[in-house]
Amino acid sequence: MRRVKVLVSGRVQGVYFRVFTQNKAKHFAIKGSVRNLSDGRVEIIAEAEHPTIEKFIKWCQKGPVTARVDQLEIADIPIDEALTSFEIK
Repeated sequence: MRRVKVLVSGRVQGVYFRVFTQNKAKHFAIKGSVRNLSDGRVEIIAEAEHPTIEKFIKWCQKGPVTARVDQLEIADIPIDEALTSFEIK
């Protein structure tokens, strides 16, 4: 298992990015969350098997057609508590 924090910069708020991200995460059976940050970025916490996380990150690089992704910051984070779903916060 791998858990990552992904910070997405660009035109990613007000374009349903979180909803599309949740749908894609459910498609890949990824656990975690997505939320808007006050600085205009979106933060994603995602946990799944390594190959699945790689596919999800590849999708995040483009995002939905309504968004414009300029940059991703990706960091592995420790798996401390069990995640049970993928939530919009």
